[in-house]
Amino acid sequence: MGRGLRVVLIAVVAFVLVAAGGVAWFQRQVNPPGAAGSPISVTIPPGASSSAIAAILDDKGVIKSARVFKLYLKLHPTNGLEAGAYTLRARESFGSVIDKLQSGPETTFDRLTIPEGYTLKQIAAKVGQLPGRSAEAFLAAAVSGTIRSEFQPANVNNLEGLIFPDTYFVESKDTEAVILKRMVDQFDTIATEEGLAKGSLGHTPYETLTIASLVESEGKVAKDRPKIARVIENRLKAGMMLQIDATVIYARGGVRRPGGRVLFSDLKTQSPYNTYVVKGLPPTPISATGRAALRATLNPADGKWLYYVKFQTDGTHQFSETLAQHNAAAADAKRRGVNP
Repeated sequence: MGRGLRVVLIAVVAFVLVAAGGVAWFQRQVNPPGAAGSPISVTIPPGASSSAIAAILDDKGVIKSARVFKLYLKLHPTNGLEAGAYTLRARESFGSVIDKLQSGPETTFDRLTIPEGYTLKQIAAKVGQLPGRSAEAFLAAAVSGTIRSEFQPANVNNLEGLIFPDTYFVESKDTEAVILKRMVDQFDTIATEEGLAKGSLGHTPYETLTIASLVESEGKVAKDRPKIARVIENRLKAGMMLQIDATVIYARGGVRRPGGRVLFSDLKTQSPYNTYVVKGLPPTPISATGRAALRATLNPADGKWLYYVKFQTDGTHQFSETLAQHNAAAADAKRRGVNP
């Protein structure tokens, strides 16, 4: 046998061995040796792609390789994998996992969406609409101090503003306290990602969050939020009252008049939350703050504005540096029926 032929033969044998080893490794991923491990709770959210499902199973330890699982799904197409809560096992075969995910969940869950700008009472009311849940029990847990945010001062038990507005999937076994903790944990995660821990412009993280809740409640257009944050900073620095309508509405129990109007008589409401009668920030946030408002507060726009007024029907505000400019803008908006 010639030298060249021997080299080719060795290469072929090596390729076959490597290929065989690869197939064996693949099969061990698909059908892990030994008995399946301990039970693992897994929740597949609605609309999750095969890639997302593979990542969840990998993260939970049900499978060892999301990439191999995705490849297996391509080789063995399914009719769709169902969202829901499952009990799977470590080292469970791919075939068994897929059978369970095709059959549907053992536990169904309800979809709960909390919009930005909701107060704690409004959030409690949404929770109370879920089967078997109580708004009163949720609210009691939220002011008890038993569930806390890492951004919550030691002397504050109220979780107002410390719940993240998002869509949550609630299992039938979840109590009001479990739902609340999930919302607070989500807030802590997002707030940490956005850098709330460092505060803003000399404010503590909690003060910064309070400002962000004002920005959330007042700003209806994304481009306005950093400017509203700057107006609040400028007025605080100048020793001016904030005079924010959203705080008046909150002081009145969150009751909005038709069209969201605030009457002159409302401005006299005696409450530590009414920034028309009390200088400085409210004692707590006034609403659930989304990521955009939080980011705007941590990164306010540059400007000398001290005033703003709703100027367009889409909620866009006009910002002014002087009271004369503000009064002119307010008169213009009123003339056009934008801000009656």
